[in-house]
Amino acid sequence: MIGLMTRRMAIAQFTAAAALATGACGRSSNGGDGKIRIASAAGSFNLTIAALMKQQGYLESFGLKPESISVSDGAKIMASVISDSVDVVPISGFAQVFPAVERGAPIRIINASTLRPMLALFSSKDNVRTLKDLEGKNVGIGAVGSLIHQLTVTALRKYGVDVAQVRFINLGSNTDVFKGVRAGTVDAGAGPSAYVPDAATYKVHLVEHGDFSVELPDFTYQAGWTSLHAIQTRRDELVKTLAAYAKLFRFLADPSGHDAFITARKSVFTSVPDAEHEGEWRFLQTAKPFATDLVLSPERLDYMQNINLGFGAQKSILPYDRVVDASIAKDALKLLNKT
Repeated sequence: MIGLMTRRMAIAQFTAAAALATGACGRSSNGGDGKIRIASAAGSFNLTIAALMKQQGYLESFGLKPESISVSDGAKIMASVISDSVDVVPISGFAQVFPAVERGAPIRIINASTLRPMLALFSSKDNVRTLKDLEGKNVGIGAVGSLIHQLTVTALRKYGVDVAQVRFINLGSNTDVFKGVRAGTVDAGAGPSAYVPDAATYKVHLVEHGDFSVELPDFTYQAGWTSLHAIQTRRDELVKTLAAYAKLFRFLADPSGHDAFITARKSVFTSVPDAEHEGEWRFLQTAKPFATDLVLSPERLDYMQNINLGFGAQKSILPYDRVVDASIAKDALKLLNKT
């Protein structure tokens, strides 16, 4: 997997270099036209966020002309950012950013998005009740090294599970993994933490110590990142984009956002019961997962890098300033506070 990522990034970096040499997309070096290409991972919650952002018109309220792109996996998102196919990824898993920067990729993290994991480990099997029970069992994940894989392994290691004895099965997105759990295709796998109170409704149960939102509070679930090229050429648009997302995060942290959130989620998931929509909202109000101030602290950054070290995904802890450009988030908050 690491070798594959390296080859993809090498191709993307070559493409980006060529684009820079020819004046990619014909855009002004100062930006200012309001156009912004926004990518996000195609997970169920991110689809709701995208729908809510469009429904509320937050990006447009800052004079932006957004083009939203849903991308299926982290490797494709990374290649899209480096090759200048998209301008920014404001809310996504970001473990892959560190090894990419370590290898010289021209990208930076610019904001925190979700400070607390939003997944939990479920099972439909009577003989799987604890994390230790998963030794010798099949556990659904995404690709090796993906967000769902890292969360699952980190929780298992915390409670002394021998992960070498666990068979990890790539089922795709967390939505696909949860389908596999319900069908019994795998012995356990992640699904939304919002489902924990009503797990029996889905004919599954929470594995003991499997609620990642509770067990791994320092695991930053999602962040935002972009290329150095975008920072240099689209700074004004990036600042406005982050201001719009901060506005959305604050909206979701307030009870008054209930009706709008439910409407947006129903537009994405048209055939699920109302109880599921309400459960997701209750989780957001209880867990308060969003980075309403957009800050990714050095402590959180190092926590995530230490996890990467444990996976062998990167060789050393990188300095904060080599990975993060916090100035865009700071300017975004100043802009938001003026509105």
